[in-house]
Amino acid sequence: MISYFSKDENKRAKFIFNLIAPVYGMIDRSTKKHYPEIAGLLNQEIPLEGRSVLDVGTGTGAWIAALKDFGLSRAYGVDFSEKMIFEAKRKHPDITFSVSEATDLAAFENDSLDVVTASFVMHGMKKEARRQVLHEMKRVARHFVVIQDFYLRSSPFITMLEWLERSDYRYFKKHFKDEMSGVFKQTRTLTAHNENGLYIGFI
Repeated sequence: MISYFSKDENKRAKFIFNLIAPVYGMIDRSTKKHYPEIAGLLNQEIPLEGRSVLDVGTGTGAWIAALKDFGLSRAYGVDFSEKMIFEAKRKHPDITFSVSEATDLAAFENDSLDVVTASFVMHGMKKEARRQVLHEMKRVARHFVVIQDFYLRSSPFITMLEWLERSDYRYFKKHFKDEMSGVFKQTRTLTAHNENGLYIGFI
């Protein structure tokens, strides 16, 4: 439990997600059941067929799997949790997964993928870390960076879970649109299921 009480938020988060990886599918079930619908909403805005996509902080791979159903040419997922990646590979053997920090996507060259995305990852970081990740995602993306995350309201269960994670989600919901505008010249926000959002940065 030492890592949970660590002052280093990255170590703390990695400890939590390695711990819950084997049961994360059950914890995440209520969210990921809406992924096909939200992926469809994204596909209306950005036709996904034939595009290459990298999912940062992929967890067990549910979001990138939902996107792949729209005919991606290539699909990749990275996560800092080795156990999450183990589960992702087991559940989605047709997608390429690897262990990587969101702030360092060195395995991917500049402008090497059409779309770089992250689902319910950014709210767990502090502002400076989010800025670093957005710039790294922008470096890798040719056309779009897409963030799926909290936008308007959240359920009591989510509030409790985010408190346990010690995330930055309250500040995130108030300020992330402005943070996106500080990195991308053009942005768009779509309201998705349960008033979560798709934040799109245009390269």
